[in-house]
Amino acid sequence: MFKQIVTLIRGRAHEAEEAFGDRHALPILAQQIRDAARGVESARRAVALAIAQNRLEKENAERLSARIDDLETRAIAALEKGREDLATEAAASIARLETELLNARQVQAEFTDGIDRLRQAVRQSETRLAALRRGERLAEARDRTRRLSRDVPGNDLATLSDAEATLARLETRQREAELTAEALVELEDRPDPTALAEKLAAAGCGRPLVTSAEDVLERLRAKANPTL
Repeated sequence: MFKQIVTLIRGRAHEAEEAFGDRHALPILAQQIRDAARGVESARRAVALAIAQNRLEKENAERLSARIDDLETRAIAALEKGREDLATEAAASIARLETELLNARQVQAEFTDGIDRLRQAVRQSETRLAALRRGERLAEARDRTRRLSRDVPGNDLATLSDAEATLARLETRQREAELTAEALVELEDRPDPTALAEKLAAAGCGRPLVTSAEDVLERLRAKANPTL
């Protein structure tokens, strides 16, 4: 029984740990990426330091080689002059310098191989870091979208639909008003047939539309003097 309780506690602790990690996944990821970025930067500095040390070893090897060449030339000159003692001393120095040169070249070769491996490792780390940063940005965008969908309740979504419908009706009414105003302008611009007929009649074109007083007087005269 006690073993089962311990197992249950461990299981609950594991679930709590996973739940905590899920809730804070983005901040944890961001910190991990920052840590990784510092690690990549440290590795880059280590490569730069190794390159600098390799160049120093190369310069040292070049100096040793130049000293050896100079001593050999001088030792040969000493032999030509019969100075075996000087030639022997020069030979001992040349042997010591050649040992140093051999060691310097071995160190330089090791540096060269190590630098190539470090450069490759840094390039791979930089590529992975860039992929992590792209993934982080994508995860942040997805999380914001998820939180937006979660935080907007169904009633609010319905309100959005209602607002869209209201806007559509308003736009329809506004368009109807615009078309009505345009039609009224067109009607006002058209000539009135009645007014046009009156205008033509007043100008003596066709039968008068309105009986004048003179016409009435002439008619009365005709009735008063039917014999005329």
